[in-house]
Amino acid sequence: MKMGVWFLKLAALYFLIGVSMGLVMEMIEDHSLAGAHAHINLLGWVSMGLFGFIYILFPKASETLLAKLHFWLYNVSLPLFMLGLSFFLAGNTSLTVLLMIFPNLLVLSVILFVINMFLNLEAEDMTHLIKKNENSSL
Repeated sequence: MKMGVWFLKLAALYFLIGVSMGLVMEMIEDHSLAGAHAHINLLGWVSMGLFGFIYILFPKASETLLAKLHFWLYNVSLPLFMLGLSFFLAGNTSLTVLLMIFPNLLVLSVILFVINMFLNLEAEDMTHLIKKNENSSL
């Protein structure tokens, strides 16, 4: 479950970054980084939030080596990908090498997540939630 909590905390951080970035772009009336802003919100806030909830709901999947590899590869790749993309969108090609490496590593981390889901996610793992809900009352 710890893996899921870390994903949720980092998702919240990316949400703050994405919202702040959008606010600054609006204030200075320069939307040239809109692509990076969208990627930060979708890959950072939304995807990482979903990873977090999935790992909390399915703790067996969160305790695997695949989950650890997914977490670290994703969280190293995403900020470096966003840095390279932001520079590129701003017209600075000095960090283009980041765009050759880190989007691919990010995709690899997503592949690890998918493999982990297929190997370690079972409907029976949801029974702990169903039993808790049956015993609780509104």
